[in-house]
Amino acid sequence: MSAAATEHLNYIVEGPENAPSMVLVHGVGANLASWDAVAERLVPKFRVLRMDLRGHGSSSPIRERWALGRFAEDVISVLDRESVDGADLVGFSLGGLIAQHLALHWPGRFDRLILLSTVAGRTPEEREKVVGRLAMLREGGITAITGAARERWFTEAFARKHPEKIDARIQEMLANDLESYIEAYRVFGESELASDLHRIPHRTLVMTGENDIGSNTRMARFMHQQIRNSELRVLPELKHSVLVEAPDLIADHLLRFLNRSNAAERARVE
Repeated sequence: MSAAATEHLNYIVEGPENAPSMVLVHGVGANLASWDAVAERLVPKFRVLRMDLRGHGSSSPIRERWALGRFAEDVISVLDRESVDGADLVGFSLGGLIAQHLALHWPGRFDRLILLSTVAGRTPEEREKVVGRLAMLREGGITAITGAARERWFTEAFARKHPEKIDARIQEMLANDLESYIEAYRVFGESELASDLHRIPHRTLVMTGENDIGSNTRMARFMHQQIRNSELRVLPELKHSVLVEAPDLIADHLLRFLNRSNAAERARVE
């Protein structure tokens, strides 16, 4: 495993040097460690690159109004430094939105695309809710939304069985710079790519939890319909924190999707 920082971007690369490359991009309030359990399953077969987005983990904070394209450019800068081309791209939550932007603007840099618990565009009602949460963040800090996050992100069964894992996820959120968190959340809530999805050329897997409120099944089905060479997986009962609750299930779906080569198996399925 190698570790490095370029232009205040912290990242790691692990796995066999001659293996196919994979890029993992996390969501708002997380960091590269959020992929630990999934990456452990991937590194025997892939050279895996994951990074802290700006304002997250050990990367530099955001001190200006940010944009989706700026996050995407950061990813490209790391890929250039590590000479990564033709990688499979996996994005979770905000990372899924970044992945869509990358697929649209740098299509030749990536082979396959996995969009996990993410969005492409919001309805007016959803955007209004995002505005409300931004106001809560500015008034009460990240703690103002962590209570609601427990209920919105985790299933009741998991919450009863693993309260310590939920607490660890909440502490990870609280450790992030508030202004950076607000900017990243705003980007996730306000970005609009829905009208461009039909231009994504990559073979794509769309996954979401059945009860994911933030990245709902409505959006997942819409992305599946718009991306012509896509598959859809709705994960029964799960909410948003699939990387915490079900990393093995996520890894299994990723590996099955990436291992298929038969043309008949690549047909659109749900």
